[in-house]
Formats: sequence, structure tokens, C-alpha cells
Amino acid sequence: MDAPLDGITIIEITSWMAAPSAGAILADLGADVVKVEPLRGDALRGMARQPKLPDGAPRTDYPFEVDNRGKRSIAVALDQPAGAELVRRLIAGADVLLTNLLPHRQQRYGLTSDALAEVNPALVHATLTGYGLTGPDARRPGYDVTAFFGRGAITDFETDPGASAVRPPPAMGDHTTGLAMVGAILAALRLAERTGKGQTVDVSLFATAAWTMATELSAAVIDERQPRKRDRRNLITPLTNRFCCADDRWIVLNMPEAHWWARFCEVVERPEWVSDPRFETVKTRFDNMPELIDLIDEVFATRTLAEWGDLFDEHGLIWGPARTLAELATDPQAEAIGLYPTIDHPEAGTFRTVANPLRISSADVGPRGPAPALGEHTSDVLAAAGLDADDIAKLRADGTIGG
Repeated sequence: MDAPLDGITIIEITSWMAAPSAGAILADLGADVVKVEPLRGDALRGMARQPKLPDGAPRTDYPFEVDNRGKRSIAVALDQPAGAELVRRLIAGADVLLTNLLPHRQQRYGLTSDALAEVNPALVHATLTGYGLTGPDARRPGYDVTAFFGRGAITDFETDPGASAVRPPPAMGDHTTGLAMVGAILAALRLAERTGKGQTVDVSLFATAAWTMATELSAAVIDERQPRKRDRRNLITPLTNRFCCADDRWIVLNMPEAHWWARFCEVVERPEWVSDPRFETVKTRFDNMPELIDLIDEVFATRTLAEWGDLFDEHGLIWGPARTLAELATDPQAEAIGLYPTIDHPEAGTFRTVANPLRISSADVGPRGPAPALGEHTSDVLAAAGLDADDIAKLRADGTIGG
């Protein structure tokens, strides 16, 4: 099968997870992604949680692998004039620059879209930032916990009244924003191909958070009103909720339409609730929601999550288990749709990783290989760019490159 981005070259100047995750997906799609790292390496190397393995088992940096697989790495001191010039030389022959350098740093190194248009007029110049390329916060650094979850109103929205602020999962906003960046780059490549003109892509954690919250935000931008916070005993309907089962596992329901109520009551063996004056209409259920949720809690406490799941499947109710990460790692549906492809690593051997969510039936989409060691491909990439062995040796001796 063909790889959709075969023949596309991407120079990636990124760190951490958001922009690198976009580069990993583009590599999965077949692009040649050259990751430019500082001489000390991407800050994420060795930073994230590492799995515990039996003594003597080969190890690698699995979290780093997922966001950097299939790339090539060169180590360049971008803050040296020779290093910046070297990177500009590589960009001159590329299709895309993917970076998370803030605008003022791009200016410092001569890597703005205007500056690079002089050496590559058809370049797709793609920047991922916390808050965007313009406006009062364009220079503000942003991680997903601050720009996506915090400033993007997600943390506040998900925190129940009187509770502590919810702790965001690692890199969830990063990977969501990375998907947005992939879509923007693909569209920009289409435009550049059709017009021959370079394109500037601006994707931010903040803007992606707003789009993620768009269902609620679309109303708030009209009336500028904060929706009332509701805990699980005061929701609009009882069947868009989560309940604790006999084994202390949570089940998640989502049956918002009124017609589900009678079937639910029958399945949980409480048919009398259908005609109970407190619960017989949408309005009375809403008016008596705390009492109703307490009663439903008592019912769910009588069976385990697995027992409720089997019963609900038998009767066609809509539910989901509150899976643990360990369970997700062995979920049979995940296995069936190929969510855990393997990577062959020269030291760690073959291990499973996490697939990107893009599927194209007739295309070769998936990990092309392991993440590179720091500067692993420096000499090869520079030689392909026209530098001879003496040039490369001098740059290494001057501390401009590593690897």
C-alpha cells in the first residue's frame, strides 16, 4: 500500500508532546520527518513515566517513542549563528517546517515565515503555540495544563461544585492539539501544491480547547453566561450520569432521550418508577433529581460492573465502563481495530505502542520505526544536504552539531 505523505519532507523544531505528536502522525503517514534537537536533546527525553520491567529486560523511553517514532534526529545548536544557518539550509529543501518556537524566538533565529519565504517560497510554515501568533499573549509560554485545560475553561467546567480542581491527564490537550495541527498541515500542503505559494499555519492549545468546548461555548459567546455547575445528584436527566457498582467500579450511562426511561426501569427491576408521580415525567424527574439519583445509586450497588454491563448489553441500553488504563491496554476492541501496533527497536526489541486514530483503508499508515537517538542522523542528513565530511567535522568541533 502507498503511504499518503511519501516524498514529503518535514523539518521539525519542537519539544515536549503537542507539536512532536503531530510530527509522529505525519511520519506514520509516510513523511520524512527530521527532528532538530538542541545538543542536550528534547526536554521530554527521560522525563515521562517509565514502565517497570523485569530485571534484565531491555528498556527504552516508551512515552518519548509514541511522540517521536519514525523520525530522524539531528542535534544542532540553534542559538549559534552557524546552527541557525544550517537549519535554514535544510528548510530550503523541505515541504514543511513544524515548530513550537514562539514568534520572538523564530525572529531571533531567522525562522519566521517571511524570512523563510526567501529561501523556500512554497514552504508550509506551521507553528504550534500556547495562545496563537498574535494578540497580547503571543509571547506567553503555554503547556496543555495551563493553556488548554486552564485558560480553555476545561478544568473549571469539569470540577464539581465545592471540589478540588480536576487534575488533567498528561498530554491529553497536547495530543488533541497535535491532531488539529495534522489537519491544518494537510490542508496547507494541498493549497501549496495547488498554488505554488507558501502557507502559514497557526494552531494553538488555547484555540483547540475552545473548539473542544464549542458545544457549551457556542451559547456562552452569545449570552456571556456561565452555565450552572451541576454535581451528579443535580443533572438535567438521570440517565446521563455515572454510578458506582457493587465492586466499586463506575459505569457511565448516556441515554438522554426520554424514551429510555421506561426501558431502564424495567431492566433494573424498578418498573414502579415509571408511574411514580415523582419520576413519571421529564419535569418531575428533574424536580426530584437528588432523591432519584440516591435510589438509582442503591440499585447499582447490588451488582458488579461486569454484571450490569452484561444485562445492559442484553437489553440494548447505552453504557460504557469507566476503564482503567491497564484495562484499556488489553481491551479486546482496541486489539481488534489495531490500536496497539508494534515497533522493532534495535535495543529494546519488539514492543507495543499506541496507534494514531487516522485510518485509510488503502493506505500504509502506522509507525515506521522507533524514535531516534539524540543526533542519530546528524551526519546522514547534513551529507544529503550537500555538506562534505570536512564541513561536518568542523561543525562538530565548533560545537554547532552533535550526534
